[in-house]
Amino acid sequence: MVSKNLPQTSEEQILYANLLEKGMRLGLVLLIVTFAIYMLGIIEPAIPLKEISGYWNISVHDYLEAINHEFLHLSNPPTGWSWIRLLGKSDFLNFIPIAILSGVTVLCYLAIIPGLLRKKDKVYAIISLAEVMILGLAASGLLTAGH
Repeated sequence: MVSKNLPQTSEEQILYANLLEKGMRLGLVLLIVTFAIYMLGIIEPAIPLKEISGYWNISVHDYLEAINHEFLHLSNPPTGWSWIRLLGKSDFLNFIPIAILSGVTVLCYLAIIPGLLRKKDKVYAIISLAEVMILGLAASGLLTAGH
């Protein structure tokens, strides 16, 4: 027997869920496509595929230093958002869908704020806006903690 007192799903919850689903599917499809581009050698990687396993046993810091010295020849090893300038290489191309998957939550929060404001639901609108600001600040790279 189903209870008739089940909570109703709000428009904002449905919008959030729909955007999250579409963003997740887009990110997943792009992950598969960019991985295929990398594995099939359609676009040249920064680090040759046959040499990548030689770096699996070292720390991230040492890896970044080594690949920069050996292959990239940048003024600094690629950290933070510096991967954007390496999008012409297939092993960095897969960062696009990762960024989409990471950022889809921000888009979902931004999308529900107008509806919350229309309903005069200021508390949830402020919480949503705070989430956007916190996630944006975290993604910006302005705050670092030992990396």
